Parts: sequence; structure tokens; C-alpha cells
Amino acid sequence: MRRKNFKKTEHAPDPKYGRIDMGRFVSYLMEHGKRAVAEKVFYEALEKIQEITKADPIALFERALENATPLLEVASKRIGGANYQIPREVRPERKFFLATHWIIAAARSKKGKPMADRLAEELIAASKNEGNAIKKKQDTHRMAEANRAFASYLR
Repeated sequence: MRRKNFKKTEHAPDPKYGRIDMGRFVSYLMEHGKRAVAEKVFYEALEKIQEITKADPIALFERALENATPLLEVASKRIGGANYQIPREVRPERKFFLATHWIIAAARSKKGKPMADRLAEELIAASKNEGNAIKKKQDTHRMAEANRAFASYLR
């Protein structure tokens, strides 16, 4: 039997700025269906960024996502009884997903402050090519580079 055709989801823009990327970010930030809480945290983080850096928070948000976006990742493939980590390019749809999840996970891993403060700090750090999200990206690239010898096994 054939598989069902996969239908891409249409993402709604965020209510304040009307940007689809910010709407997706809020959706990934949301826990247990509490969109209002996620939006409050996100917009507070943008306000904190404005206070701390005196720069445009939207431009800083874009730069942080751009810096945290990976180009390569590794995929596990079984060949002849052995598992190989094969490097491959990240699909464009997946790039945004990985970057946002790494930024959010890095913010959640910090403790002792409100989530808006932690998210603002992580976005500022990512825009400067620092922080845990950037470290995760570099680790992923390093792993792909180390396994470059297996690139010929891809398909």
C-alpha cells in the first residue's frame, strides 16, 4: 500500500508582529497547550532584549536564529551489521526547527530566573555566536566533520 500524501502544516503568524517565524517560535516554546503563557514569555523576552542591548529585538532574534542554524547533521545508517554516522545537509524546513529547539532547550536548562530572562539571555548570546545553542550547533558540525569519511554511504 502507498503511504498517505504528507500535507505541510500552515503556520499562523504571531499576533503582535505578524511574522510566521515568530509564531512558530512561540508554538515550539508553548507547553501543555498554553499559548498565552508562551506568548507572554516571548514578548517579555523581546522587551528585555530591548532594555539590555538598546537594539532592535526583531533583528537580534533573526541573527540569533541564523547563528544557531546548522548546515550539517549526522544520520545513523546500518551497513553490514555496523551502524555508521553519515553526515548530510540539513533540510531547510528542519534548520529552523533545530535552531529554535536548541535555543529553547538552552534557556530551559538554566535555573534560578524567570523563563523570559533566560530566553532573552540565550537569544542575546546566540546573536553574538555564544551560548549553549551555538555550542550544540558546533558539536553537531564537529561530529559531521569527524564522520566525513562515511559520506559516500549516503544513498
